[in-house]
Amino acid sequence: MRREKTAEAQPDILSKVPQVTLAFWVIKILATTVGETGGDALSMTLNLGYAVSSLIFLVFFAITLAAQMGAKRYHPLFYWAVVVATTTVGTTTSDYLDRTVGLGYVKSSIILFCAVLAVLIVWHFSTGKIEFDHITTHKDEIFYWVTILISNTLGTALGDFTATTTGLGFERGALVFAGLIGLVAAAHYLTNLPDSVLFWSAYVLTRPLGATLGDTLTKPSAEGGLDLGRITSSLVIGGAMGILVVLFSRRKSAEAK
Repeated sequence: MRREKTAEAQPDILSKVPQVTLAFWVIKILATTVGETGGDALSMTLNLGYAVSSLIFLVFFAITLAAQMGAKRYHPLFYWAVVVATTTVGTTTSDYLDRTVGLGYVKSSIILFCAVLAVLIVWHFSTGKIEFDHITTHKDEIFYWVTILISNTLGTALGDFTATTTGLGFERGALVFAGLIGLVAAAHYLTNLPDSVLFWSAYVLTRPLGATLGDTLTKPSAEGGLDLGRITSSLVIGGAMGILVVLFSRRKSAEAK
């Protein structure tokens, strides 16, 4: 059945997360892309390795999460800083599990996918529902960020598996995940599937999309990339993301007046 059109949702001033709009998804994809390039910049370009880089990004994640949890309302800087932190630590942690520990892309993807499902199931049984756009309680916020952290780690492994193991390459891998996100978007308008299911499906898929886009930009041309450089790419993408966060935050503030 086709989903009935409803009036545009009004801003939830009590929620600690942003409204889910097109701008949200654009910024989220930029965040996942900079997470890939930034994570690789630390572990590979600066040659710190996956373990040390993961520890550094875990500290960054802990600091940003503390700021986000301490805020009483949605704060764009705190929120998106945590998202970037989860994508960077997800990148290096996934690479550590896949390459250093030797799990490989398939095993780690299966383990992390099961972990995401487990968190969502526990969340549902613990609170009665799975939230995504109305996060007001401490318990919901913990589940929200744990789900994001694990899903961003899963996305790195899934992106690498699709691009390298299957032989599709980075560009075609990005097209695959963009297409899957398009199907989820279509399902939002054409079906009555729960919004929470569609949101978290799209959220998981944006991470491998960002991973393949990031690798397309930074991998050597011999490997199918554009060889633009990890540090330069990270700075440019991070700057673009920051500008969009500021612009859309100001727009929302102006609309609320």
